[in-house]
Amino acid sequence: MANILIVEDEPAMQLGLKDNLELESYSVELANDGEVGLSKIKKNQYDLVLLDVMLPKLSGFDVCKAARAAGILTPIILLTARGEEIDKILGLEFGADDYITKPFSVRELLARIKAILRRSNSNGHSETSSTKIGRLTINFSTFYASESDNEIKLSHKEFEILSYLFQKKNQVVSRYDLLEKVWGYDEQPTTRTVDNFMVRLRQKVEANPNQPKIILTVHGSGYKLVI
Repeated sequence: MANILIVEDEPAMQLGLKDNLELESYSVELANDGEVGLSKIKKNQYDLVLLDVMLPKLSGFDVCKAARAAGILTPIILLTARGEEIDKILGLEFGADDYITKPFSVRELLARIKAILRRSNSNGHSETSSTKIGRLTINFSTFYASESDNEIKLSHKEFEILSYLFQKKNQVVSRYDLLEKVWGYDEQPTTRTVDNFMVRLRQKVEANPNQPKIILTVHGSGYKLVI
């Protein structure tokens, strides 16, 4: 049974989310503001966090950013009333795995939760296998990356992108293919989101991010991981 934390300050929304998730047999915990939510994320192990953006004390963006800075890779879905593209991009760049704009249907939210949990629990790599990608040694099953025995922090989404590129190594992968396979739903973020993630990954993978030799841009087509 997956354990999900809901960080939401609106009582009606909080109760509705809790009831619907429990009907799906998820275990649910609650937090009413950003400070309590961040404390729970740091102290407990969750399979997924539903995180409202507009929260008292600490915003959802701040909570997400602080959790990732602490090395916590638990998947996070942002719940936001904002529809502007810049807010969506900021949320993803702070380390969120997905976002959904209010008002949303429970069916859509459940589909996204199930997709993220499915990808978290089965990625097709051996538990003990490690892969060398540029400067990094990566175990996709344990979500651990290192350079010269020092851990390098990657977000859950960064691991997923690298995992998919590795499956398709030395092949051109389009931005739209990455959006479909990694984000995995119809109402997708823009291709600019993919480009932003690639910039971040190159800073961790490449010896010289300004002259990449591992994650290559194939102009007009997408990206290619060269191994």
